[in-house]
Amino acid sequence: MAELEYKLIVGLEIHVHLATRTKMFCGCGLAYGEQANTRVCPVCIGMPGVLPVMNKTAVEYAVLTALALNCRVASHTKWDRKSYYYPDLPKNYQISQYDLPLGEHGYIEIPLPSGTSKRIGIIRAHLEEDAGKNIHTLGNFSAIDLNRAGAPLLEIVTEPDMNSAEEVGALARELQRIVRYLGVSEGDMQKGHMRFEPNINLHITRDGQVYKTPISEVKNLNSFRAIERSVAYEARRQLDEFVETGRTMQTGNKRTYGWDDVNQRTVLQREKEEAHDYRYFPEPDLVPVEMDEAWLAEIRGRLCELPLEMQKRFAGDYGLSDYDAGVLTGDRSAAELFDSAVGKGGDAKRVCNLLTQTGMKIANERGCTVAELGVAAEDLARLAMMADAGDISATAATTIFEEMTGGGGRPDEIAERLNLTQKSDAGEIESMVDEAIAANAEAVAEATSGGKKSKKALGFLMGQVMQRSKGQANPKVVGEILSRKLGL
Repeated sequence: MAELEYKLIVGLEIHVHLATRTKMFCGCGLAYGEQANTRVCPVCIGMPGVLPVMNKTAVEYAVLTALALNCRVASHTKWDRKSYYYPDLPKNYQISQYDLPLGEHGYIEIPLPSGTSKRIGIIRAHLEEDAGKNIHTLGNFSAIDLNRAGAPLLEIVTEPDMNSAEEVGALARELQRIVRYLGVSEGDMQKGHMRFEPNINLHITRDGQVYKTPISEVKNLNSFRAIERSVAYEARRQLDEFVETGRTMQTGNKRTYGWDDVNQRTVLQREKEEAHDYRYFPEPDLVPVEMDEAWLAEIRGRLCELPLEMQKRFAGDYGLSDYDAGVLTGDRSAAELFDSAVGKGGDAKRVCNLLTQTGMKIANERGCTVAELGVAAEDLARLAMMADAGDISATAATTIFEEMTGGGGRPDEIAERLNLTQKSDAGEIESMVDEAIAANAEAVAEATSGGKKSKKALGFLMGQVMQRSKGQANPKVVGEILSRKLGL
């Protein structure tokens, strides 16, 4: 049988925990890793007679994200009850938004390996409260932790515009960068700040006819690797199932799956509920949200330059590779420090190397952001200029950068104090070159022979000069003088 042609179709549902101080509809503090059921109150555990109060900051964070995703923000929206019975939802309904979402009809640009980008449509972005957490690791029973119940959750639903596992991964990474840039979420996947649910099916062409496989929704993925691998696995599984059974949308229902990370496969959970199964109706205890122009303008004023726009600018204006620009813009504080340092005279490539190879390494070791290292933009620019001018070596620049993070002073002061300044005085270096040449006749002969060992011999002579200078001679000046002396 000829190999079937197919197109992978993927849309994403993303849940983002918003970084507010308190929960969505009560005053309980938001904290992760606390003792189970210590961050709860009568409202979030669903006691009779309690009334929810809307968290204004959560609404503003949601609107800010919707604006960054180019959504149309609704001037009037409301809250709805989504009814379902799960142990981790004590009041047996979730306060959400159904027919009037906060934002809709937007898009997000994702980077492609080719250096171009692709636009993925955003259907809607709406606010809701999170459920609690079921725990199955304590023994032959299950337990419930309600600390997370009521946490403000922004749900973002994309169009089914992605056609590969790599594109799905790219969208997940780009959205993480965006929410972190905006400051609306920490975006820590391991803590559950972002959870992804791809909806996957295939459009298979056979004998000129297109068949669409039933949609599979893979639930609660919290790593980029799991996202990409689950999508790739589902594509293979659905193709095999179609070949074996001929199952299509017309003959099979949508299903939900979990991801078995140990065995690297999806596991069937249940047939998917439809909207009418949730019995949505307007939330009677909350007033609608009216977004006037003044409030919207104030929130819009908080928008910053988004990561992909900044990445493209760094590559276009500063000549950075797309890889380097992507690494820099992975963290807003690092990107803004780079931008400012270049604006103060630092060479873009040199500043980039100092930040990505030294600054980010130190920040990672200390468990902080690059901004929290305390290096000022003007000092970083000065350090880059010193390295470019040959006043210090690349190794010394790394030492000085680390010293600067501890409040050790300005880079020139540190270089002087630690005796890291390179000698560029041609007369002084020339005398050391003459000494090295006179003491190593065999190496001089090999260096000037043009043979296989000439390059190695020249390196040896360079090392002899550097040794005489105790590592302080400018290698560029040494190389120029050696080459002239040896007639190379």
